[in-house]
Amino acid sequence: MRIFGIDVIKGSVRSRSQRPLFALYRMEDGEITDVTEVTLFRLRRLLDAEEPDILAVDSIQEIATDQHELFEFLQSLPPRTRLVQVTGGERKESLPKVASRYNISFNKLDPYAEARTIAQVAGLGAGVEVIAFENTTDIVVSRHRSPGRGGWSQNRYARKIHGGVMQKSREIEQQLKGAGLRYEKKETKAFGGFSRVAFTVHAPRDMVPVHTYRGADVQVRVAGRRLDRIRYEQRSGRPRYLIVGLDPGTTTGIAAVDLDGNLIHLSSSRQMTMSDIVEELYRAGKPLIVASDVQQMPYSVEKIRRAFNAIPYTPRQSLAVETKYDLTAPFSYTNDHERDALSAALDAYRSNKNKFRNIAKRVPPGVDLDEVRARVLRGQALDQVLADMQGVPAPAEEAAPATIVERKVEDERVITLDGMVKRLRGYVADLQEDLKSRDTEIERLRAGIRRERSATEKKLRKDAELATKDAIIESLRQQLRNEKRHGRRLKKRLDRLRTIAEVEHAEDGTPVKVLDALTRDAVRALSEEIGIGEGDILYARRTAGWGRAVVKDLATAGVQAVIAGKETPGEPDPQLVAAFREADLPLVPDRKVAADIRGKTGAVKTDALEEAIRDWEEEQKQFRREQEAERVEYLFKEYRSEREKEVRRGG
Repeated sequence: MRIFGIDVIKGSVRSRSQRPLFALYRMEDGEITDVTEVTLFRLRRLLDAEEPDILAVDSIQEIATDQHELFEFLQSLPPRTRLVQVTGGERKESLPKVASRYNISFNKLDPYAEARTIAQVAGLGAGVEVIAFENTTDIVVSRHRSPGRGGWSQNRYARKIHGGVMQKSREIEQQLKGAGLRYEKKETKAFGGFSRVAFTVHAPRDMVPVHTYRGADVQVRVAGRRLDRIRYEQRSGRPRYLIVGLDPGTTTGIAAVDLDGNLIHLSSSRQMTMSDIVEELYRAGKPLIVASDVQQMPYSVEKIRRAFNAIPYTPRQSLAVETKYDLTAPFSYTNDHERDALSAALDAYRSNKNKFRNIAKRVPPGVDLDEVRARVLRGQALDQVLADMQGVPAPAEEAAPATIVERKVEDERVITLDGMVKRLRGYVADLQEDLKSRDTEIERLRAGIRRERSATEKKLRKDAELATKDAIIESLRQQLRNEKRHGRRLKKRLDRLRTIAEVEHAEDGTPVKVLDALTRDAVRALSEEIGIGEGDILYARRTAGWGRAVVKDLATAGVQAVIAGKETPGEPDPQLVAAFREADLPLVPDRKVAADIRGKTGAVKTDALEEAIRDWEEEQKQFRREQEAERVEYLFKEYRSEREKEVRRGG
């Protein structure tokens, strides 16, 4: 295991004038490998390059000023590197107190010594892991540059970028599938591919086989999803050993101190059962000694002691009130019950204090002192405990010459164990009764849950059916509205067709269909409304914006003639006239026929229209003769030019 331990030499992350300088100790598999000074920037570079298992600090305030900066710092760490605060989480302790648990001493004024100690205790399992992210990771694949406004190659450029985003997202998806991770994907389509693809992976960041990436066209951002607040997770799975004092009665007092005499827990309540007391102590730690302030341990305290298989302690004579006041003077409490429980715990600690001190002198640095104390109090030899914890076989002890004494000790131990077995059997019977009553209560609650769940499922099914029917009704209403609009359009079209039919049946009138402009869009709109067929007469309100394609389309459709409307100022455009003559489609000005226009339809005098078309046809014949003459003259000139070239080559 590779560990980085750091401590501030000078400066601060809160200072604008002097940035922090850290003492850095590198430790690998329990051995110090390097010592150096680094800035915060250099520290981040080293973390990215070496990816240690643990970055250990005594306070996260040395690397971040607030929670936002701490989130950013944790986000910048390599996925496999954990941030550990060796002095605890919500309830912090001093570094000397943490080091004393492992029998480690150091100079508190030397930052290098503190950094070394931080690395050592982190390697021994001390502290809490700082957790800022959920077990969910967000991966965003997006463009690294904007397509911009662009020029001629803009479409090709945008297609290249969006295609790169799509290709990268597919590679990441294959990696996630290969790792067997569950994920959700959201794609934003764009021209030629995707502009953005977001993955929500249901796994912590260190399990995701994708890293942040920045390329020429594509960038990938991998980030864990933040928790609402920073969470501290205890690294060591073993709870701390406690010395517990209990004061039973109508109001139960509970007190717990650690093996160094520090107060860990103090409370009292009038409504606590034995199971509540056991649960509260279990949350606080692991009781090693259960003590009472009276000489004869009460039965209720004895039951709790047996629940934890703890060592009993009672004073030689019941504690006097003056003694209780002296013992609890450095602490604050709210009532006499808390005072009595605390005095019982402190009296038990005081009776073992000298033994704890002697053990600490004989234990080498780097060994869990609390575990050694607990084992020695339970009757194990110190040499054997140290050998077990350090992996060294214990030295063989000389056989005692007095075998009779050994047999006597063994007999006493057997008697003691028999009594313990009887007490434990009674306790097991009590627990089985409690378990039976709780099973009955659990079954009753489960039946209630099943009833509630059945009613809820029935209501949900009914709501789902109603929602489906509402959606069908809304769809039918929308379909009805669309059909009504279509019917109104058909009715208008029928009225126009009737008007045209009435004009057609008139003896002196010819119907015309009106174009808003001589463009393809106007022709398409008129065709959809009333249709354009062979032999129709079209009236174009405006000829501006015409094109040869629309003239060709009208000639192909078999239109008989086109009337240039009144909104065309002066004579029609000569190029427009030439286009109509080339398509052999009559173009008649409105002044010759005097069309009567009403909306999308109208009428002209049949005689005037026929006369205007005859005039156009006469002019068309003259146009064809001129074209033929120009063609013959062009051929003659070409022939003469070729002959001149041949004469010059022959001469």
